[in-house]
Parts: sequence; C-alpha cells; structure tokens
Amino acid sequence: MSLPGLLHRAGLVALVVLTTLLSILLPANVLAADRGAWAPDTAYTVGDIVSHGGKGYDCRQSHRSLVGWEPPNTPALWLERTGNPPPDTQAPSAPPSLTSTAKTHESVSLSWGAATDNVGVTGYEVFVNAGTSPSSATTGATSVTVTGLQENTTYTFTVRARDAVGNRSAPSNAHSVTTSPRPAPDTVPPTTPGALRATGVSNSSVSLTWTASTDNVGVTGYEVFVNGGSSASTTTTDATNATVTGLAANTTYLFTVKARDAAGNRSAASNSVSATTMGTPPAGSRLIVGYWHNFDNGSTNIRLRDVSPKFDVIQVAFAEPVGGPGSGRMAFTPYNASVADFKADIALLKSQGRKVLISIGGANGTVHLDNATARQDFVTTMQALIDTYGFDGLDLDLEGSSLSLNGGDTDFRNPTTPRITNVIQATRQLLNQNGPGFILTMAPETAYVQGGMAAYGGPWGAYLPVIYALRDRLTYLHVQHYNTGTVMALDGRAYAQSTPDFHVAMAEMMLLGFPVGGNPQAMFPGLRPDQVLIGLPSSPQAAGGGYTTPANVHRALDYLIMGQSFGGTYVLRNPAGYPGFKGLMTWSINWDAFTNFEFSNSHRAYLDSIR
Repeated sequence: MSLPGLLHRAGLVALVVLTTLLSILLPANVLAADRGAWAPDTAYTVGDIVSHGGKGYDCRQSHRSLVGWEPPNTPALWLERTGNPPPDTQAPSAPPSLTSTAKTHESVSLSWGAATDNVGVTGYEVFVNAGTSPSSATTGATSVTVTGLQENTTYTFTVRARDAVGNRSAPSNAHSVTTSPRPAPDTVPPTTPGALRATGVSNSSVSLTWTASTDNVGVTGYEVFVNGGSSASTTTTDATNATVTGLAANTTYLFTVKARDAAGNRSAASNSVSATTMGTPPAGSRLIVGYWHNFDNGSTNIRLRDVSPKFDVIQVAFAEPVGGPGSGRMAFTPYNASVADFKADIALLKSQGRKVLISIGGANGTVHLDNATARQDFVTTMQALIDTYGFDGLDLDLEGSSLSLNGGDTDFRNPTTPRITNVIQATRQLLNQNGPGFILTMAPETAYVQGGMAAYGGPWGAYLPVIYALRDRLTYLHVQHYNTGTVMALDGRAYAQSTPDFHVAMAEMMLLGFPVGGNPQAMFPGLRPDQVLIGLPSSPQAAGGGYTTPANVHRALDYLIMGQSFGGTYVLRNPAGYPGFKGLMTWSINWDAFTNFEFSNSHRAYLDSIR
C-alpha cells in the first residue's frame, strides 16, 4: 500500500540498515544543489538541499517525493543539516502558448503551457491590459476563466508563474480577445429529461440516472424532487445521475427530475419513478477488506489459506509490470507457494464464501498505460492471471506516478490524459470480459481523491476521473486514510490523520461529493454508502503515519454510521449518519498477525455488534 518503497518491500528492519549504510557510504564530495522548500511529487537526487519546517536537509537517496515523505518522517531519505539552506532566488520560466478557449459577453477562458522551476511552480497569475496586479490566480492549474469583463470589449492577457517563495516569472506571450456582445434574454426552458430510472438502493439512499436534456443555450444542471416536493432534494451540474441520501429505511419514495439552464429556466418534470429503500443492514453485513503480502517485508509470513476468517475480502498484493512501467505487461508469481498450491488456497477461501482479488500496482509497481499497445498488453496479461488463479475481481492500487493529470486536463468527467483514459478503458474491458459478478475495488491515496477539492491537476484529484467513469461497476472504494498530511474537508477545515474527525470528514466527502478544484460547477457526485469503506493501517508498524487506535476508530464509526457524535470538530452534513456504510479496509493482513490480530479481532466484533 502507500508506503515508501523502503518500508513497503524491505520492512522496518531494512529501513534501519539502509539508514546506517547511507550515513557511511554517502560521498562527501557530492555537489550540493539548493532545491528550496521541500515539495511532493518532485524528483530529488543525492546531494540536493531542501528546507522544511525551518530546517535544512540533505538528500541521501534519489527518489520522487510523495505526501507523507516529508524530511522529518523519512530519515532514510533526508539528513538534517546545520544552518539554514540558501534562499531560493531563481524565478520560474515564462508560461508558454497562452491562448483563449472560450468567451462570453463578460468572461474569457484562457489556457497555457506549464512553466518550470528549480524547486516547483506553485501557481500562476493572470494580468489584464498590462495591469500591475493580477486579476486572477490559480494554485497550479494551467487554465482559468477571467470574469467581470465588459461586453464587446478587447482585452489583452498575460500570465506569470510563481514559486513558493514568491519569485515571479517573466510574462507569457500577450493574447488579445474581444468579448461577445450581450445576448438577448434567454426565456426558453430546456427539454424534459427522459427515461428516469433507479439504478441502486441502500437502506438510506437511492441512485438515479436519466437521459440528457437539450437547451437553446445550454443545460447547466438538474434538480431531483422527492415525493412531489416543491424544492429540490438533490442537484447536479450537468451529470445525468445522482444519489439521494438521508432517506428512511424500508420506505418507498417517488422521484422526478427537472433540467435547468443558466438563466434559471426549468424544464417540465421527467417521468416519475418509485424506489423502495432497503431495510436496516443486519449484523454481520459489514466487511473487513485486507491486503495479503506476496513478499516478505518484516511482518509475519502467512499462507493464503491461513488468513484469519475475520477478513471477508482478501486483496492479493500485487500484480506488477514487467519490462518497465510503460510496458503494460503484468505478472504475478506466488513467493511462498507453488502455483498449484496457491490456486488451491484461493479455491479454499472462495469455498468459505470469501472473495479473493488481485491488486494492481502498490507503492513500487508503477503502471503507465500511455498508449493503445500498453493498454492491450495490460488487458491480455491481467486476463491470463485472472483465468490462471480464479480471482474474483480486480483492485486498482495505483500510486506514485501511475496516475497524474496532464496540463490542460481540467474536467474529471471528460479526461484527456492517456495514462488515465487507458486505465479506464482497460478496466472496463476486463469488467465486461468477466461478467457482472466480477468485483472492482480501488485503494487511492487521499491526495488523489479528496485532495482534488483544493486543487485539480498533476496528482491532485487524479483518481477522480477513474472513479467517476467506473462508478457504475465500482464495488468498493477504500481510500487510504494514512501516510497523508492534513486534508481539507467539506467544512473548509483541514483535518489530520489518526483522528476520528479525519475519518468521518474524509468518508463523508465520498458519500456526498465535493466541488473539484473548488469549482461549484464541477461537483464530483457522491457514492452509495455500500460502496465506501475506510482504509487504515492494521498496526503502527504497517504505515509511516495514520495508525488509529480501535477505540478512536469506533468513535468515528459510531458517528458516521449511527449519527452518535463523539463531540469532535467535524459535524456531519447528514446528522442521522449512513447506516449502509460498508466497513473497513486494512494494510495489512500480515501486519495484523504481527500484532496478534488486534485489528481484525477488535473491528470484527464491533462491526458485527451494530445494525
């Protein structure tokens, strides 16, 4: 799972040994390079100097950084130095290729190429008509819409890049645009949405879908009405699906949908559809998903057949690429059993009613599906593994650079980055080949999901287009609530890992949805409660950070599932809670055995006790 490669493959013992060896072997004459403030998703080489928390650090091992790998947390990668690091005085390069992508009578949409910097570009500033103060700014996105302009007026735009210490680049090329004349008032409503139908129910929610409306200008969103109410219970932007939450169990509801446009015109109501929510989940219906190591990292070695019966879904970690990250060819070989024995172990677990999935990637298994050849090689080799071992499903545990948004890829509903679109297409093909009972799960890091609310670009939010495109076949999403920094929640506050507040806030973001990149017109729609689990380390040794005591996990779940507050800072948007919430995931089964099954024993008993 999301651990530095040293922890993930070699274990804690190897980390201590490597730290000692590096201190002995690091050349004294390595040429130091000042890289300014430490930043995630950045390539560092031996001898680089960074600053973090008011201190300077020397790079001891070349690597690409991730959130959670800050210098104080990874002594194998960084050595604290005395004195302050040199200041960063180098400005970013000028942003290239400024152009306009759309305009109205009061706004102009702009895009440009990414700038580069010796440390890292933190954002861009847009200037209008050679002004000295920026009219707009971004936190890293290479596009923006400038609003508040006059109709039928020519404006000249330039863009400058900035870094973390305030160095500002030279301006981009100047680009002139004339806004459109003000249009006549729009009084035409959209057409009526068609074919409304229910696609899923839980004990507290109903998922709906419908066909799109049209409009003389453009449909901007849809409103869902319950039981003929006069106000919408749920709204979307232009998505033609929604999940209505907060419903009573075992109750029949009647739904209709109306389309709206930017002028506020509302269509006639769609056909009505009724759906009945499920009863309250019985005890024992909640799951514990666990990852089983196919390698020795210092934790306990367990034969697959000997996994504790308290785990309902077992993720075999990992299938990894051969021939380099971009080949697409995947391989898996059991490390502690013959192929025949491993197949027999899987068959035994399945006979017990448990599911066994093959997990793809992990911290070290970088997968790059950059073209059609790599995509087809991925599908072919993964299907061969599924057929050989009889796996029940597929888990996408894509970390590091496996998923990253290219510059200009700004709409999670219509991604353009090949590395992302090929993963979506390959996964969809495997789902279709293996039938409706084939399970799909995902285990992204918070930066790649909830982190997309604060910023969308590069790694931030890079999993969102994958989740969105495959949500109709997604069985379980269990975001890793560990090895992460603080993350902003729906209430605008940032919460730290290992706390009940963090687990409740991060889970509700996936249940209710959130504005991607802070844009209320780009709402990521929430998932059903039965699709969402919380991912946790099974022991302090299992992750670099994020371990949460069983008592605090249960406080979080009491609130999240039953609405029983523990008195924390975060307040549920749905005060009744989410009774259909599915359960917990852990990295890992092996580390759980290492600590005498603290995780599986305590959480299995808790989950079985609540309704």
